[in-house]
Amino acid sequence: MTPYAQLSKQDLQKLYDNCKEKYNRYKAQGLKLDMSRGKPGADQLDLSMGLLCALNPEDYLSEDGTDCRNYGGVDGIIEMKKMFADLLDVRTDEVFVGGNASLSLMYESVIAFCLTDFMTAGEKSKRKFLCPAPGYDRHFSISEHLEIEMIPIPMTPQGPDMAEIKKHITDPAVAGIWCVPVFSNPQGVVYSDEVIKEMAALKPVAADFRILWDNAYVIHSFEGEPPQTANILRECEKQGAYDMPLVFTSFSKISFPGAGVSAMAASPANLAKMRAHMIVQTIGPDKINQLRHVRFFKDLEGIRSHMKKHGSILRRKFNVVLDALTTELEGKEIGSWISPKGGYFVSFDAMPGCAKRTVALCAEAGLIMTTAGATYPYGNDPDDSNIRIAPSFPDVGQLEQAMELFCVAVELAALEKILEH
Repeated sequence: MTPYAQLSKQDLQKLYDNCKEKYNRYKAQGLKLDMSRGKPGADQLDLSMGLLCALNPEDYLSEDGTDCRNYGGVDGIIEMKKMFADLLDVRTDEVFVGGNASLSLMYESVIAFCLTDFMTAGEKSKRKFLCPAPGYDRHFSISEHLEIEMIPIPMTPQGPDMAEIKKHITDPAVAGIWCVPVFSNPQGVVYSDEVIKEMAALKPVAADFRILWDNAYVIHSFEGEPPQTANILRECEKQGAYDMPLVFTSFSKISFPGAGVSAMAASPANLAKMRAHMIVQTIGPDKINQLRHVRFFKDLEGIRSHMKKHGSILRRKFNVVLDALTTELEGKEIGSWISPKGGYFVSFDAMPGCAKRTVALCAEAGLIMTTAGATYPYGNDPDDSNIRIAPSFPDVGQLEQAMELFCVAVELAALEKILEH
């Protein structure tokens, strides 16, 4: 395949005319396809239907005698703490169990640890967060909502650019960093042990600096076993910075996204502060749902076995995406992509200046994608290049249609850009 930049204007015009004709055929079909978010598909949700009958009417007591039907236990039942401790490789006394969404725990953690002592007039606006980008748009939404200034940090194949991080932590206003260390959103990068240890050794000026370690995909591999990485909590403890990391995960993409269980792992001092913060909001989480998860999954091996079923479903869908990109776009030099081994996304970089146009073309023809720019703070991708592809929700037939249309849109946007010049 000859790179498009090397073709004559006449050849490019022919390609454009053919591509436009193909795009119009898709547009005429009235498609309704959705790859906007990393939602599990119905086939994945079916895997957890046994949760609904995991308890019988007599099964409502936790192992310590707690009646899970009643108030109390703001930080979760002991069995659920043990399950999350095994999943995150931490101690039970380092686990706080929350409701169905780790995002809620992250939001409250930012307030409790990075804002509470700065709520006097005018102070809150001085808070800043480091934001590896491309990154998770929900992290950026929390920061923006709480009026925290965001500083983009470039990503590398090993994790965030540590040299850039070190430049910024000399600023006392920098109160934290967002991290997705395993199968990062959207690139699927797994942080190297060197990066994790270097992160733990940081000496930020701000005494309340926190590493918000969103380990959402800790066990979400679809190619081989889940990666084993250095433990940020243990590494920070070795460095005398035990209070610096706040580790989050959930069952959102293990069981039911709307009815899972979330957790935070941190130092006992941090957990005490979190309990004090949360107790004014709730008298207790849904302990019956926690008990239901324990009965259904039983232990870490049960979770691993369950996730292999998820992985088998996702592997097929990711192969559809990667095969389409390779078949339709490889060699044309109008886009590049990363082939992940787990997680929920494929990160695609269109030609600079083409991401918004590509996503708009997809939308006009009935394919909804994540908003171009969403993977950067404030929605501002300086190159207008990155597009997050989320293959999990459509069935395979819909996904094949969606990727055919996506590749046509990528090509059409690129040809428009090239022919402008």
